[in-house]
Amino acid sequence: MDYLNHPFASKRHTVFSKKGMVATSQPLAAQAGLEIMQKGGNAIDAAIAAAAALTVVEPTSNGIGGDAFALVWVKDKLHGLNSSGPAPKSISAEAVKAMGHKKMPVHGVVPITVPGVPAAWAELARKFGKLPLAETLKPAIRYAEDGYPLTPILGKYWKAAYTSFKKNFTSEEYQAWFDTFAPGGKIPAVGEMWSSPGHASTLKDIGETDARSFYEGAIAEKIDTYMKQHGGFLTKEDLAAYQPEWVEPISAHYKGYDVWEIPPNGQGMVALMALNIFKKMKEPKWQSAQTMHEQIESMKLAFTDGKAFITEPEAMPVSAEHLLSEEYAETRSASIGETASDPEPYELPKGGTVYLAAADEEGNMISYIQSNYMGFGSGIVIPGTGIGMQNRGADFSLDESHPNVLKGGKKTFHTIIPGFLTKDGKAVGPFGVMGGYMQPQGHFQVVTNTIDYLLNPQAALDAPRWQWMEGKIVLVEPEFPNYLAQALARKGHTIQVATDGGSFGRGQIIWRNPETGVLAGGTESRTDGAIAVW
Repeated sequence: MDYLNHPFASKRHTVFSKKGMVATSQPLAAQAGLEIMQKGGNAIDAAIAAAAALTVVEPTSNGIGGDAFALVWVKDKLHGLNSSGPAPKSISAEAVKAMGHKKMPVHGVVPITVPGVPAAWAELARKFGKLPLAETLKPAIRYAEDGYPLTPILGKYWKAAYTSFKKNFTSEEYQAWFDTFAPGGKIPAVGEMWSSPGHASTLKDIGETDARSFYEGAIAEKIDTYMKQHGGFLTKEDLAAYQPEWVEPISAHYKGYDVWEIPPNGQGMVALMALNIFKKMKEPKWQSAQTMHEQIESMKLAFTDGKAFITEPEAMPVSAEHLLSEEYAETRSASIGETASDPEPYELPKGGTVYLAAADEEGNMISYIQSNYMGFGSGIVIPGTGIGMQNRGADFSLDESHPNVLKGGKKTFHTIIPGFLTKDGKAVGPFGVMGGYMQPQGHFQVVTNTIDYLLNPQAALDAPRWQWMEGKIVLVEPEFPNYLAQALARKGHTIQVATDGGSFGRGQIIWRNPETGVLAGGTESRTDGAIAVW
């Protein structure tokens, strides 16, 4: 039978619980988080357990060799963690161009930056967790050792990656990917079991050493050896020097609520900029082409400016404060007319990321996201470890005049963003939508669905989405109302209808009732999403 065939309309309902909730894109990962919570862990421990499990049960989107960000609500305060890694110290735009590249390559050893995921787990456990990291990683280790059956969307993207990699990854440095994810020259199908003993061993080392083995010990040595063997720039010295960074979250006030994101180098500011621009327009109307036109135009303007300016804060030619100011929003909203505009176009690459949310009965909540960037990332796997290395460096520019130009030790413009919502200083809850450059667009649509139209968390996620691509091109989901597509086309938008919802992001939401403490969760219908509760 075809596990991707769904000929009939279906709907999910909001999930409620009181003691705890974990929402992820994979049922086994959600269950891993709940298992740890039931063993005495809090929401932060549960998130670490789910995140580690996701490196095993959804390797098509994330891995140990990726980056992570988190927004953590503990004791009535929101904390931000930026665990994205910089470029290797020895790399430069000149060095990459000397290799014959006119722009940053997408795959191979060149776009590999320092991974931040293991450090994020250790730092979250140290600062806010109740259980040792070795304990929280046990469910993930079990999945890697014993194996698990592939879910439908996971199987779909695994097969697509294998088809592409088999055609394009013919040199020696990619062989470890095939050994790990296509053992014996065969990939697992939907419903078939897959295990990764090397992955299990790596997770054990990370847990037992609070991730130091990854940055200073045996794992770091293996990464360093493989990079040197294949002409990469990343070294054990780069790994040893890495530390995640606690940052002050940034926000935009939207109709009585505060929407929170991680500050640059992330693109979360794009969502806030778009919300600030859009709230200057007329009162939004449900299923209105005029409102959607104004939403799309607000997002275009925010994205055009975000791509031009966002990088590490010290390298930005304009401050984050100015881009989030009323003056900026007024100026940009005044430029929105009755027809589609054509800003300076740029190509939007696809993304591969996992987002999860967790909450417990004590009121702790976490919005967490991690990624290898584009699907399996760079295509480079460290032999025998299960570690797929990210290709985050692909977003650097080789243009010396661009704020995001590649430099050794610099962090690039980053796509992955966790979101959080508060009202009157109290937590509403975590939310997020993964998917490359769809992410701020997904955040924007989820927030407006929730606040403007009072949609419950599941409906806010289920609503058909639009996605600005470039210029006047807007991609819409197959279920997007045709009358709205036609009306947007009459306003000058070039509407393209996607064959499925795969590129429109995959999200999770948990809202908390401040009076009763009851948790209400929604999970993504576009993937194998699940919510585990008790």
